Amino acid sequence: MIPAARPMIGAEERAAVDRVMATGMLAQGPEVAAFETEFSAVVGDRSCVAVNSGTSALLLGLLAAGIGPGDEVIVPSFTFAATANAVVLAGAEPVFVDIEPAHLCIDPDAVLAAITPRTAAVMPVHLYGHPAAMDRLAAIADRHGLAVIEDAAQAHLATWAGRPVGTFGQVAAFSFYPTKNMTSGEGGMVVCADEDTARRVRLLRNQGMERRYHNEVVGYNVRMTDLHAAIGRVQLRRLAGWTATRQRNAGHLSAALAEVPGVGVPAVADRAEHVWHQYTIRVSDRDTVADGLAAAGVGSGVYYPTPVHELPSYGLSIDLPETRRACAEVLSLPVHPALSEGDLAHIGAAVAKVMGS
Repeated sequence: MIPAARPMIGAEERAAVDRVMATGMLAQGPEVAAFETEFSAVVGDRSCVAVNSGTSALLLGLLAAGIGPGDEVIVPSFTFAATANAVVLAGAEPVFVDIEPAHLCIDPDAVLAAITPRTAAVMPVHLYGHPAAMDRLAAIADRHGLAVIEDAAQAHLATWAGRPVGTFGQVAAFSFYPTKNMTSGEGGMVVCADEDTARRVRLLRNQGMERRYHNEVVGYNVRMTDLHAAIGRVQLRRLAGWTATRQRNAGHLSAALAEVPGVGVPAVADRAEHVWHQYTIRVSDRDTVADGLAAAGVGSGVYYPTPVHELPSYGLSIDLPETRRACAEVLSLPVHPALSEGDLAHIGAAVAKVMGS
């Protein structure tokens, strides 16, 4: 079976963990500080604060940006639940809007239509590694005095108009979950537009204190350990090469599938650099296609089968037609750096066979 995703963990990551174990300093320490500095270099030298997950990064970013009770935050419903969950955990209300069909990211026109006097922020998701339309979204936010909180969990090194994602808003959140384009085992990073915001995030991640036993605010314990940061530092050094491989793999798949009837090949906006966290096609009879691929030894995944607003945790009835259609049609194929040329050829042939061509 060719897996849909495969974490790339090798001897260098194991050696990094052993190095930290030998020091006896396992909690947040010099490795975390070094990881923050090194990650800053890929997000326009913005201040970075490492935390224990991408969800924590979203939550602390929202809180540091001043989002809380009484506020509305506009979010896409076609995303992982953590996007909206972080808004609720911050005490605010998520307002779900539709996506644009070409790239499956939040629709700027839908954002504009959803703004009310209570709207405090918009949270675009750079879905599957494709940037949202940040020029239009930033213009809307500026015009209406809204904060921009970027959910960049899937978009390490992606750019819009040559500018890295994570550098458009007041804060941005990245994830280092094992299946992401790079991992720290588990973890997240809050990218901040200014040092005051970064300091608030640092307080919130560590029980409200920067100096021991001097708690300035009520905070959380969502620190990243030095063990995780050591893995992340190794992965970050390899990220550019892995990204180039993902882009080549996506090119091979698109060329192989472009003429297969019934397959919608993913599009890339002219101003976007896609980093292909997922290679997601659209098909009408998805379950049959997925079963046929599994029988041929090709793994796949559905991200996401249910709109967030329809999950039991929200239970809302909203008409978001593009979101509903995407949830019924999307199917993600393997695109990770571990694929061989033979794997790519097999994936393309398997899809063509299942689709009857």
